[in-house]
Parts: sequence; C-alpha cells; structure tokens
Amino acid sequence: MDKAFLNKIFELHRSCDRCPSPQVVASFFNDLLGTLFPDYTQYAYRNVKELELHLEKLQLSLEELLYYNIGPEREHAGALANHFFNALPRIHGLLQGDIQAMFEGDPAARSEHEIIRSYPGFYAIAAYRLAHELHELGVKTIPRILTEHAHGKTGIDIHPGANIGPHFCIDHGTGVVIGETSLIGTHVKIYQGVTLGALSVEKEDADTKRHPTIEDHVVLYAGATILGGATTVGHHSVIGGNVWLTRSVPAYSKVYYQAQMNMGEEGASDVMVFKQYK
Repeated sequence: MDKAFLNKIFELHRSCDRCPSPQVVASFFNDLLGTLFPDYTQYAYRNVKELELHLEKLQLSLEELLYYNIGPEREHAGALANHFFNALPRIHGLLQGDIQAMFEGDPAARSEHEIIRSYPGFYAIAAYRLAHELHELGVKTIPRILTEHAHGKTGIDIHPGANIGPHFCIDHGTGVVIGETSLIGTHVKIYQGVTLGALSVEKEDADTKRHPTIEDHVVLYAGATILGGATTVGHHSVIGGNVWLTRSVPAYSKVYYQAQMNMGEEGASDVMVFKQYK
C-alpha cells in the first residue's frame, strides 16, 4: 500500500476524531422521536421521573454530538442543547398539528396512531422539524444528516433550511423535494413527486432565495414541479399533477393539464389550463 496515501487517510481520521457519524445522529433522532411519541417506541416509561431522566440523558447526548461536531457550535454545545430541548414543547405541538393534518387529509387513515407508526410523511416531517430547530440555532452538518437520514428511509427530501408552517401534510411522499429557501404556509398539502426547486444551480446564488413560496391552504398534486425564488403560489390554490410552473399564480388559482384534440391530426396534445375560481 502506498505510504503517502495511508498518511493522507490517517490525517483525515485525525481531523475528524470522534466526529458524530450519521448512524449516531440517526440513533439520537429515533430515540428522541420515540420519547416524544410513544407509538414509535417499544418502551413505556413507568413514571414521570423516569421520563424526565431519559430526556436529560438525551440532552447530554445532543451536547456531546454538538461538542464533537465540526463547526462553531462546539464552544456553545451546552447552551445550544439546552435551547433545543426547551423548544421541544413547541416542536411537539407543531408535529401534533401535522399529524392531525395528515389524518384529516387522508381518507385511508384510520387513526393518528397509524400515522405515527407507519406514515413516511410523518417521519420525514418530524426529522425536518427537529433539524430545522438546530439549523436555526446555527448548527452545521447535523441538521443535514437528520433530514438525509429521513430522505434515505422515506424518499422525501426536505432541506432543514426550508420554512414550513403548521398543519403540513405530505401524502404518500416518495420523490418529494423541498429546497433550502422554500417558504410554505399553513395547511399545505403535498403529494408524491412534488418538487419545490431552483431555476438556477449556480454556486454564486447560494445566498439568494432560489426556491418558491407556497402560501396557505394550497394543494400540490403528484408530480408538480414549481421552480424559482420569485415564484409564488397564492393561497387556496390547487396545482394539478405534473404541472411545470416557473411563474407566480394568484390566490384561488387552479392550474392543470388538459388534453386537447388537434383537428385534422391524429392524437391529442396537452395544454396547461389556468383558472381562478374566486
């Protein structure tokens, strides 16, 4: 084996001594999720004190992850972990609203317990909500590990930097992509294959708003692609399946494809239809 190569790899190991691995971060997330939602765990706490002690243990685990992570958070690991755990009641409330939105929005859902135990949308949104809190605290890398873990498990890719309002519903979910600078309002429902993406992937645009704004009470059906930081979907709008949208639409819009027969020619072509229903 080439000695120079071995030394190079060894120096990489030294530079990341005790860095939290993706597996360790995912284990922390699953433990925390099971603590917040008993439906997701096999363990039932016997009394409040036992639950309190376990949460304190999880807080220490997060502090350790932050301390050994590569980033400026190392110097403030204890304060950041404390802030994060103080935010758990608010995050739990948001997730309860997301569960309710998924239950109310899916006729196939028989109970909220079923959603927690089996819905990929819940798992992905839970990872996002927790990762977003860390992202807002300035934590590097760990939020991405959290959401990419959920991405690998569910096929739902939500950047922790996105801003997503309460009562968010992802139905089915496979192939959903929500970019870093997306803004999503309240009571938004997204189906599988939806992309909220950027028109440009140039590196110099990294600090600009590249992804769309989705206002309140919007439904995005399967395969819809909405691109661009200046693109806004107005509140109470419906974007149909497979629509490709790069311009804003006002409130109460319906956008969808409709087959149109070509007179004198064989077959038909699809045309995009835009309507305002109010």
